[in-house]
Amino acid sequence: MIIEQPAKYLRWLYPKAIWRMDPSEKSVYLTFDDGPIPEATPWIIETLERYGVKATFFMVGDNVRKHPKEFELVKSHGHRIGNHTYNHIGGVFLLAVNYLKNVDKANKVLKTDLFRPPRGWMRLIHYEVLRRHYKVIMWDLVTRDYSRRLTAEDVLNNVKRYARNGSIITFHDSLKSIDKLKTALPQSIEWLQEQGYEFKVFD
Repeated sequence: MIIEQPAKYLRWLYPKAIWRMDPSEKSVYLTFDDGPIPEATPWIIETLERYGVKATFFMVGDNVRKHPKEFELVKSHGHRIGNHTYNHIGGVFLLAVNYLKNVDKANKVLKTDLFRPPRGWMRLIHYEVLRRHYKVIMWDLVTRDYSRRLTAEDVLNNVKRYARNGSIITFHDSLKSIDKLKTALPQSIEWLQEQGYEFKVFD
């Protein structure tokens, strides 16, 4: 549970970040990290379209540079875009000036007010600067679709076990995840719809 749902100390570390939306609303927020890539993004978009669901894609700037067609595909279908740095860099050991430059470089292309740090970590100085310019979006449930130790059924079961009102649910738009997503994503959406959840994106 410490992995699937963030520990309290993490929420305390970044207190102004958004970990969960309104717990009184029967709604969830689907997010996808690390894309866009041609091997995964078009299929994810097609699946979301089939169910009438909008999501938020936290994109890596260099992937946008390499795959502009997939970037435009996400935008053209009305999904929300978020910044996930230019090179998917970890922020723990990087100087603040270099980390912030990397985020700024990504945003020249992404043009968004949403930010999510890769791997969910950044130094406090990074956080304090970035939260003045972005809504820092973390998560309430990470499905761990990237893990080689988990099956598609495990990913689906994580959604079933941990999703709740206001959950920000994290999947990945990546090669590590796509094989599991082809089973877990549509089944997760169907299960969430059966439970009466509305799908929302961030304002």
